[in-house]
Amino acid sequence: MADKPSGAEIQLEHVTKRYPGSSEPAVADVSMTIPAGKIVILVGPSGCGKTTTMRMINRLIEPTSGRITIGGEDVHALNGDALRRKIGYAIQQAGLFPHFTVAQNIGVVPGLLKWDRKRIRDRVDELMDLVGLEPAEFRDRYPRQLSGGQQQRVGVARALAADPPVLLMDEPFGAVDPITRGNLQDELLRLQADLRKTIVFVTHDFDEAVKLGDKIAVLGDRSSIQQYDTPEAILANPANDMVAGFVGAGASLKQLTLRRVRDVTYSDGIVAMPVDTPIADLRKLMAEKGETYGLVLDRRRRPLRWVHVRELPTATSLATAGRPVGDSVSTQSTLQDALEAILAEGGNAVVTGSRGEYVGTIDITTVTDAIQQLRTEHVEPGSGES
Repeated sequence: MADKPSGAEIQLEHVTKRYPGSSEPAVADVSMTIPAGKIVILVGPSGCGKTTTMRMINRLIEPTSGRITIGGEDVHALNGDALRRKIGYAIQQAGLFPHFTVAQNIGVVPGLLKWDRKRIRDRVDELMDLVGLEPAEFRDRYPRQLSGGQQQRVGVARALAADPPVLLMDEPFGAVDPITRGNLQDELLRLQADLRKTIVFVTHDFDEAVKLGDKIAVLGDRSSIQQYDTPEAILANPANDMVAGFVGAGASLKQLTLRRVRDVTYSDGIVAMPVDTPIADLRKLMAEKGETYGLVLDRRRRPLRWVHVRELPTATSLATAGRPVGDSVSTQSTLQDALEAILAEGGNAVVTGSRGEYVGTIDITTVTDAIQQLRTEHVEPGSGES
């Protein structure tokens, strides 16, 4: 992890947005400090003004009044285009240029900044590796040749291309399936652990806010701040009925979203072997350890397939034996993610590390023990639940 944040503090001081012809402002007198190197989530109902508030930071929407500073610098003192080249921006459905390749999409802002070709190419390859896309495989593909999750990864890489101190994210994972969404959230947390950008993230999903946010701003009508605090504090003590409505029932179970896979003891005792391992060697090792299932890994130790011991005698290659690994979790995943993965897999879920490499498995007993511990910790007088 970096010794200090690479992000910059953002301050909003009495920021208001009023559209012509409207009797009420869309955003009214918002003041807040977004700490450097932290993820701050803006969450609230549709139409409350959270996206408008975020877009005023990079002046895609011009404030009517008030002041916004990034690293102490007034954003109105900068040319709008120059400002936006210093701020990463990722949106729902990625917003990629359809006639540009993946490499061209990621290299847009560095190109505008007149980086030389080698520097751009090196940066593109670095970022593709960072977001889990093999450069040789994906660099020359077009957006239409990617899955939704892959497109979002390219969108995040593009937003990070010029190494901006601030990253704005507007419902970036809202258009993908739940499993992919969880994986992308994990990827963002992994990246943030290394990069420590200042990230402002808009969502309407409170569970996503709890999982990702260092702080959450729960916004009401016209972006009025109902509560601005850590996820733990908001779950334990909602400031009012509106915030309590967002927290919803079962606040203690939501604590699963605060506890990470890295916080519990998971197993690393399963037999896991590279895909080019001779089948006889895997059979021998599984027999020695008395294991029923083995895990096949690719050349970078990323999980590929589960294989049952009885499937090995007729297998011709570990590349096709058994079944593909389905839903997995990373060390950044929440225990709620782990529970969902375990149920989807019908058994242990694979745990991966910072580069997608295999580090272990997690089982249902580990999660249920954690749930029991959380209930003991949080369902007590004064905890906010009866």
